[in-house]
Amino acid sequence: MADIQSAIFLPMKTHGKLQEMMDKPKRVVIAMSGGVDSSTAAALLKEQGYDVIGISMQLWDYTEGKKDRPGSCCSLDDLYDARRVADKLDIPFYVVNFEEAFSKSVVDYFVEGYLHGETPNPCLKCNQVLKFETLLRRALELEADFLATGHYARVSYDEDRGRYLLLKGRDVSKDQSYFLFTMTQNQLQRIKFPLGDLTKTEVRSLAKKFSLNVAEKKDSQEICFVEEDYPSFISQRLGRMDVHGEIADTSGNVIGMHNGLYKYTIGQRKGLGVTKGEPLYALKLDAARNRLVVGPEENLFRDSLIAKETNWIGIPLPDGPIDVTAMIRYRHKGADATVIPLADGKVKVCFKRREKSITPGQGVVFYRGDEVIGGGWIEG
Repeated sequence: MADIQSAIFLPMKTHGKLQEMMDKPKRVVIAMSGGVDSSTAAALLKEQGYDVIGISMQLWDYTEGKKDRPGSCCSLDDLYDARRVADKLDIPFYVVNFEEAFSKSVVDYFVEGYLHGETPNPCLKCNQVLKFETLLRRALELEADFLATGHYARVSYDEDRGRYLLLKGRDVSKDQSYFLFTMTQNQLQRIKFPLGDLTKTEVRSLAKKFSLNVAEKKDSQEICFVEEDYPSFISQRLGRMDVHGEIADTSGNVIGMHNGLYKYTIGQRKGLGVTKGEPLYALKLDAARNRLVVGPEENLFRDSLIAKETNWIGIPLPDGPIDVTAMIRYRHKGADATVIPLADGKVKVCFKRREKSITPGQGVVFYRGDEVIGGGWIEG
């Protein structure tokens, strides 16, 4: 195809087609969950002149025997709400069935994590695999220029570094950059976060301005595929009896028995089923020995962790120690730390002050100010 510089030398008919292409609005696929955030993001993109297509992901089977739960996400009611918003905005709307991919990439990961003594974060994995891999591919198949979501985060481009940067959302209380640490440069150049510079209050006000029926809808809090509690879900998923094991103190003394290691998480106090004259907490889930190690609260504090499968966004793979602010779970306030590169994509994170309840399976995300420079999965 002739480039734009030579367009003036093209025949009038061809020149007209090129001008039409230049004038054509950019196409954006917006991931619509049926909540106020993604709905408002869709309305903003439409107002800004984009060619907007709404897509909802069908991730879980809410058919016979399965009820939508208030506070969950991706339910049938949410899909209906998303469709109503799309109708209101007069944009095309589609539901894509990603149930199989979700089951393998998120639900199986969730169950396997617990069986291996971890406390997995399915929302992190869903963002990584379903939204920014599978859905982004679908958006490109629809000849979209961008995929947009309702995340409270920002993307910018640094000319000096030649890299796309991932930044916290302006609303600190709603910032969701923690969930996005796995994003790559190729993904960030195709992503839009329309709510990044807005507060939640401003988003709800805009939803009312756009007359969206979800303006007052409550935020989702629960995991979409867990109907009761995690242990019950895992038991049903496995379809097998619980495997009993030992509960031991930090000296190795057996002080009780558990009925399934997956029923516990690091830092848990209630429901341990053992006493020792002082409050006891779950300190370690030893999957290899099927043993739960418990002890006093002070033993929950550690000065370092090992993270695997690290991903670097704002900087190249470091070749030496770097200072960061590290978040070891969502809503963690962040802690001053030094990241030391190891082999095979692993790092050691050394904290300036000891941190409580470092939990394998969670993400550890590295910040410099508002910028996410990278992150990894806590191994131990």
